[in-house]
Amino acid sequence: MLRMSTLFVRTLREDPVDAEVASHRLLLRAGYIRRAAPGIYTWLPLGLKVLAKVEAIVREEMDAAGGQEVHFPALLPREPYEVTGRWTEYGPNLFRLTDRKGGDYLLAPTHEEMFTLLVKDLYSSYKDLPLTIYQVQNKYRDEARPRAGLLRGREFIMKDSYSFDIDDEGLERSYQIQREAYIRIFERLGLEYVIVQAQSGAMGGSKSEEFLSPTEVGEDTYVRSPGGYTANVEAVTTPAPPALDIADAPAAHVEDTPDTPTIATLVDLANARHPRPDREWTAADTLKNVVLALTSPAGERSLLVVGVPGDREADMTRLEAALAPAVVEPANDADFAAHPHLVKGYIGPGVLGPQARAAGVKRGDDSDTAIPYLVDPRIVEGTRWVTGADAEGRHVFELTMGRDFVADGTVEGAEVRAGDEAPDGSGPLELARGVEIGHIFQLGRKYAEALDLKVLDVNGKQVTVTMGSYGIGVTRAVAVLAEHHHDELGLAWPIHVAPYHVHVMATGKDDAVFAAAEELASGLEAAGVEVLYDDRPKVSPGVKFKDSELLGAPYILVVGRGLESGTVEFKNRATGDSAEIPVAEAVTAVATAVRESLGG
Repeated sequence: MLRMSTLFVRTLREDPVDAEVASHRLLLRAGYIRRAAPGIYTWLPLGLKVLAKVEAIVREEMDAAGGQEVHFPALLPREPYEVTGRWTEYGPNLFRLTDRKGGDYLLAPTHEEMFTLLVKDLYSSYKDLPLTIYQVQNKYRDEARPRAGLLRGREFIMKDSYSFDIDDEGLERSYQIQREAYIRIFERLGLEYVIVQAQSGAMGGSKSEEFLSPTEVGEDTYVRSPGGYTANVEAVTTPAPPALDIADAPAAHVEDTPDTPTIATLVDLANARHPRPDREWTAADTLKNVVLALTSPAGERSLLVVGVPGDREADMTRLEAALAPAVVEPANDADFAAHPHLVKGYIGPGVLGPQARAAGVKRGDDSDTAIPYLVDPRIVEGTRWVTGADAEGRHVFELTMGRDFVADGTVEGAEVRAGDEAPDGSGPLELARGVEIGHIFQLGRKYAEALDLKVLDVNGKQVTVTMGSYGIGVTRAVAVLAEHHHDELGLAWPIHVAPYHVHVMATGKDDAVFAAAEELASGLEAAGVEVLYDDRPKVSPGVKFKDSELLGAPYILVVGRGLESGTVEFKNRATGDSAEIPVAEAVTAVATAVRESLGG
C-alpha cells in the first residue's frame, strides 16, 4: 500500500508565486507535479496515478468504439510536414531541430501526416476500411506564453485518433461513433462539458466541434442561445442585414472634425456641430477601420485593414481564426510610418481596397497595390457611415456602402456580444468561458490527397480515402478535473480518477492507534480498496489533516481518540459529511461505500 512515510511527495503550505489558477496551485502544492521549465512539468507518483486512470478510461472507450491503439515517435522527420505545408504553416509554434548529419526534424504538435502514411503503407483496398486507429502520446508546441500550469503547456499528452473511410457517408458514421465515445469518456471522467461548433483552423477539414468544460479560467469564449445554438466565439457567423436602397441615400460630405481620433470624441463632435434631424448620432453610425499586421508562417509581413461598426471592438481572437495561419497583431508605429497615407484616427475606405486600386493609390512602401480592405458582414450595400476622410481632423458623413466605397470581402472580426441574435434565429446569445478538452474534425481528403493515400474501390478504381481526426487533451483533463473538484482546503477528486480511494490516518502517539490503522488499511487493501496510509509517527494530527484535505482522496478514515470507545471517523471529502463507525465494521462499511461510488 502507499505509505506517507515513504511516498515520494512533499506538500506545500503556501501557494507558489507563479501559479495563476486553482488547478495549477493545488497540483503543485499537493505534490502531483513539479515545474521543470516554463510550460513543462515533471509528473510525480500521485500525479501519474491520476493521469493513468484518465488514460485508462480514454483507452477503454476508444477500444469499445472500434479503435486500435498504435504509438508513433514524438521526434519526426521534416519531409511529410513539408509535403502538407505544415512545416511552414505552423510557424514559430513548431519545435524544429537538426541532427548531427544536418537532417531537419520536429517535435510533433500533432500526427496527421504519420497516421496517413502508416495507413498508406499497409492498406490498399476498400475491404480494409473503415479503420480507426489512435494513440496516447506526448505533443509539443512552442507556446509564446505558456500559462496556467497544465492548461496551456509546451509539452502535453493527447489522445489523437483518426478514422479512414472510402466515402463521405462512411466518414459521417465514423464521426458520430467518435462523438458518442467522447460523450461517454467525459461523463465517466465526471467532467461537465458543452459541445460547440468550432473552426477547423490549421487542421483543415469541414465540420468541426469542440468539447468545452465551462470554467471562468478558460481561454475559450463560447456562446449559447435559448434555442440550443452553441459555438465557439471564433465560429459564430454574423447574420447580415438586408441591403438598403441606395437611391434615397443623401450625398456624402466631408466635415472638419478636429481632435476626434476616437469614436467617442467623434460622436460627441458630430452631435454638437452636425446634428441629425431625426435622432442623435451614436457609435453604431460610425465605421472604424482597424489596421492589422499579418505575419505569414514564412515570416512575410503585410497590412490589412478591417472595417467594423464603431460600437464594436475588433476581436483579435476571431480575426486570428479567420485569417489563419497568419499571426495577427495591431499595426505598429513602423507600419504607419511606411504607409503615410494611413492617417491614424482618420482612416477611411478611400485609400483602401478596390477604390484605392481604381484610383491608383499606392501603399507608400514601394508596392504597387493598395492595402486590402475587409469589412464586417453588417456593412452591407446601402448602409451609411461616418468614417475617416484620410486627412487629419476630417471625417466623411453619409458615406454609403456600394455607392461611395466597396470592400475586397467580409471577415468575421467584430466582437460578439451578449444579446446578439444567434445565426440560426434561435434567440439572443449569452457568453460563457470554457477550456477545450476535446476537438473532433471531419478532415475530409486534405491529408490523403497531399500524401497520396488511395485505395481500390469496389469497381477496382483508385479513390482517395477520406479522414476524420479526434483529439482529447489528457493532461489538460487532469487540470480541468482539479479545477472543478476542489475547495478552499485542497483537491477533492472524483473516485474514478483519484490516485487512491481512502486516506487512512493514524492520529496521536499511542502504539494502539498505529496498530489499528495498519490493520484497517491492510484490510481495505485486501478488499480491493486503494489506500494511502499516513503512518508518519512524529507528525502532528493537524498536519496530517491538512495533508489529507490537500491531497484530495474521496474518503478519509481517521483512527485516533475514538479508538478507546471502539470507533473511527469516516469522512466524505467532497461533501464534508462524517460519521463515527465501529472499528469492527469499518472495513466492510468503507469498502461498501467505495464500491457504490465506483458503481459496482
